[in-house]
Amino acid sequence: MFYTNFMSQNKIVILGIGNILLSDEGIGVKVVKDLEKRLKSIENVELVDGGVGGFSLLPFIESAEKLLVIDAISGNSPPGTIYKFKNEEIPSQTIEKISLHEISFSDILTLAKLRGKYPKEIVIIGIEPESLEMGIELSELVKANYEKLIEEVLKQLEEWGIKP
Repeated sequence: MFYTNFMSQNKIVILGIGNILLSDEGIGVKVVKDLEKRLKSIENVELVDGGVGGFSLLPFIESAEKLLVIDAISGNSPPGTIYKFKNEEIPSQTIEKISLHEISFSDILTLAKLRGKYPKEIVIIGIEPESLEMGIELSELVKANYEKLIEEVLKQLEEWGIKP
């Protein structure tokens, strides 16, 4: 994992999760690595390569005023479909499907809420995977929509007053 500005106020945490060894499953981590170049000098933004994190993600979630999660989301739509959910709009089945192996993402969010350290705003942006096979390359359909996914993330950051 990599982190920046862990203790800043009004912090935005961008959390990319997934397994980079399973093709499209690693999309969240790839996006966070690409954003690192674009968001280098912005103080209140923390980029987190969450991998398949589990409990280790709790401090990042609890320190966020606003949390942006990027991942592959299986929503039974055509591969390459981009999803965006905010706060109460986030379907519980989407949170359950986010790819953490130790513990579900829903459990981590519930724990943060119980501890009184829940982000004021949560946004999940994802893309429907085409392939979850072993391999480090993205599938063709996900690769074709990669820039649209990045644009959606940057639009959300602009809504929060962040301009790369």
